[in-house]
Amino acid sequence: ARPQRSKSPPPHQESCRRSAQRVQPSTMPKNKGKGGKNRRRGKNDNDSKRELVYKEDGQEYAQVTKMLGNGRLEAYCFDGVSRLCHIRGKLRKRVWIQQGDIVLIGLREFQDQKADVILKYDNEEARSLKAYGELPENVQINVDVGLDGDELEDDTFDFEEI
Repeated sequence: ARPQRSKSPPPHQESCRRSAQRVQPSTMPKNKGKGGKNRRRGKNDNDSKRELVYKEDGQEYAQVTKMLGNGRLEAYCFDGVSRLCHIRGKLRKRVWIQQGDIVLIGLREFQDQKADVILKYDNEEARSLKAYGELPENVQINVDVGLDGDELEDDTFDFEEI
């Protein structure tokens, strides 16, 4: 003969039922922190001057001619070759590269038409490289460059004629 069990639910289920009766509509908690994702990322203070980096063996200076997306770009190297370049992971989403920027690229021994972007020079650093004779005299800094090396001009419309 088995002992008879009571029909009441176990104690933990009873407390759940009682608490379910007392639940009030919840509201979103107030923000008590100091900022969000951008604050956690840290401040990027580049006030201090960094040392000017010159090219070494297997590296070349280049000017960005076209942004291709997916971390790639086309650059005209100052040795006269246009190369497809890949932005390395350390620079992606940290250093924004635009068309016309001067960059230092690492040449690939096994692929002459491809290279990797190692460093981006800001305008001041590029001017000093030009002054030291590292860059050719005909390089224009801070100017957009087209695929054939010509400057891009703004297309202007005269609305009075139209």
